[in-house]
Amino acid sequence: MMNRLLEVRSPYGGELLATLPTAGEEQVEQALATAQALFRNRDAWLSPTRRIEILRKAVRLMEERADELALEAAREGGKPLLDSQVEVARAIDGVQNCAELLRSEVWHGVPMNINAASAGRVAFTVREPVGVVLAVSAFNHPLNLIVHQVGPALAAGCPVIVKPAAETPLSCLQFVEILREAGLPREWCQPLIIEDTALATRLVADARIGFFSFIGSGRVGWMLRSKLAPGVRCALEHGGVAPVVVAADADLDAAVPRLAKGAFYHAGQVCVSVQRIFAHRSVAAELARRIADLAGAMKVGDPTLAVTEVGPLIRQRDVERVDDWVREAVQGGARLLCGGTPLAHGCYAPTVLLEPPAGARVSTQEVFGPVVCVYAYDDMDEAIARANALPVAFHAAVFTRDHATAMRAYSRLDASTVMINDHTAFRVDWMPFAGLRESGLGVGGIPFTFRDMQTEKMFVGAMP
Repeated sequence: MMNRLLEVRSPYGGELLATLPTAGEEQVEQALATAQALFRNRDAWLSPTRRIEILRKAVRLMEERADELALEAAREGGKPLLDSQVEVARAIDGVQNCAELLRSEVWHGVPMNINAASAGRVAFTVREPVGVVLAVSAFNHPLNLIVHQVGPALAAGCPVIVKPAAETPLSCLQFVEILREAGLPREWCQPLIIEDTALATRLVADARIGFFSFIGSGRVGWMLRSKLAPGVRCALEHGGVAPVVVAADADLDAAVPRLAKGAFYHAGQVCVSVQRIFAHRSVAAELARRIADLAGAMKVGDPTLAVTEVGPLIRQRDVERVDDWVREAVQGGARLLCGGTPLAHGCYAPTVLLEPPAGARVSTQEVFGPVVCVYAYDDMDEAIARANALPVAFHAAVFTRDHATAMRAYSRLDASTVMINDHTAFRVDWMPFAGLRESGLGVGGIPFTFRDMQTEKMFVGAMP
């Protein structure tokens, strides 16, 4: 039986970009068997020297094709070209980071000869690959997310099976081909495009997987974690409903453009996008109005054009969902300061809501769209309590000119990272990146993922 074909379409207007074959049971089994055979054959492992050579050559090839990679990411994912160019630059730096990690690997000595039991012994540990890595990725950063999952796995010496998002497989396939052109044997990184949910679940549950890396929704991630075979390690990266606390003394001139960027970057389709802003009552209305002024002036449209600031949502049904949530908030009493309108070609107007109801979906769930909510508060501890009230926790931020206020907010906000006078979507790829509670499991960031994909093996020897 022939496997069905996947049509990859641009989220901006639905242009057909490619038609790709999907994997069936036979291809999934072959990928698993191939990867497991590689891992079990230690003589076939790629040496650290070879891994460094491959990663460095991949960097050079990506630099040569940076414009092509950015345009492809913009076309298939809808992120504006200027932001896609930044994504490609980050991805290139990420691959370089993976190569550099191998140069900093050190043996860890374990003290011996310090009591009678350890007398005459020497001990140290080295790191080995954890096993076959299965990487399941999301659509919103179609190149850089793949680099964050595949790059550390290859650096660690793990065979990789990668399943890109069905909406954005082209950037992944380009990256895999670059790795192969750089000298990586084909079997070390196998992309699978799977649309059959049951088949994908069986892949995740297979006992031949050593490490499961997932980026996507919490509902799917936690479900898949429950299917893992005993002993399989995993890392889950989900979303949040990122809170920002703006104190009465905040520098609004500096805060407003940063908050607008953090809210509307990639049309809000970012797991740490600015969504909930708790502003002191003395500045809340002005802050909301000024963000709305910037939002209303943003160029919305074709993501492949350099002038575009906000592109489309990934699916038309997400446009309808976001609009439904915004309408619910307005009907509940929120003031709509700008936006609130579906636009042509899968876009949604950047939207600012002032004082939406506490129980509205825009206040309690991740919008994953170009919507930001501003709420007034009278007491800082009240704002922090409201910021902490949801079952998700990821990035948070505080804007203030006062050191004591910043430290108080930092120490009390439920978040893995608290930004001071910057938006919640700030990130560099060597920093830890971790969702707490329902927002994820484990710590991302290239160096941390690299270590997760290794095991530590100890040598203990008796001196002759």
